[in-house]
Amino acid sequence: MESVKAFLKRKNIVISARRYGIDALGAMAQGLFASLLIGTILNTLGTQLGLEWLVTVGTYASKMSGAAMAVAIGYALQAPPLVLFSLATVGTAGNELGKAGGPLAVLFVAIIAAELGKAVSKETKVDILVTPIVTILSGVGLAALLAPTLGNIASSVGRIIMWATELQPFLMGIVVSVTVGIALTLPISSAAICAALTLTGLAGGAAVAGCCAQMVGFAFLSFKENRWGGLVSQGIGTSMLQMGNIVKNPKIWLPPIITSAITGPIATCIFRLQMNGSPVASGMGTCGLVGQIGIYTGWVNDIAAGTKTAITMFDWAGLLLVCFILPAVITPMIGLLFRNAGLIREGDLKLEA
Repeated sequence: MESVKAFLKRKNIVISARRYGIDALGAMAQGLFASLLIGTILNTLGTQLGLEWLVTVGTYASKMSGAAMAVAIGYALQAPPLVLFSLATVGTAGNELGKAGGPLAVLFVAIIAAELGKAVSKETKVDILVTPIVTILSGVGLAALLAPTLGNIASSVGRIIMWATELQPFLMGIVVSVTVGIALTLPISSAAICAALTLTGLAGGAAVAGCCAQMVGFAFLSFKENRWGGLVSQGIGTSMLQMGNIVKNPKIWLPPIITSAITGPIATCIFRLQMNGSPVASGMGTCGLVGQIGIYTGWVNDIAAGTKTAITMFDWAGLLLVCFILPAVITPMIGLLFRNAGLIREGDLKLEA
């Protein structure tokens, strides 16, 4: 047993929830962002502006999502170069075989293939052959065995959530908004979760609402302490910056969470706000305005498919209210009650410089 532990340590193979559930998952979301999401944005811009070359670039970027996710996972696992480069093939196989649930399949097979590749890396004199072969064969083999099942499971769970949201928009609007919003602020990836579950439609709109409640909510709740720098870094960056303060005083998390419980059902019941763009955008909130771009892309897709006639003023009002105005108003109001009650103290929301 000691020899196995020594080998794993030498190979930097750390079997832990943090390494796989936080580091790898977060990296996968970045890979998805840098390929599928950017590709979707460029494709939409190209279509709207009549720039065919931009559509072509966006299409190429979107097609590389499997490879980008796997390489990003390998990078998070600190894989050596030959393993890292070989993961492009593994990711492509996992994403294609997993179909709609491809991201979840890529997460599993890329982690296993990366660790197996690391285990054999530089252990032989023909490393340039052995390492890529082991990484690719194990990864593609696992993809063939597991990806269809994992993809089906992820898609089924996502469909159940979306079906339940359509059936019970008020209750599920709260559940999805609060849950995904909390995941956004935690050191895990809400974007990767939404992508793995292919969360779109009304449930996707609730997810966007929850993420915006956290990001915009924290940005305005902490404006007194962090001013404009904090407004920008949290409002279009990430509410995860508050995680250290949340550990010190968990009560500061309640105003954005309560806000998400309010804006979620407003999105689903009043505005019927749907996110029919790339599923990863459902878990991005206002980060780079990706959530809003995803909603707009969905509108464009729906019009092209004939399921929506036009983008109305009511659509824009719902987008602005749910994503920006309501979180910016409601969260500080709740926060003021908390401050007056002594639940939030001076400096509790201060970000480290």
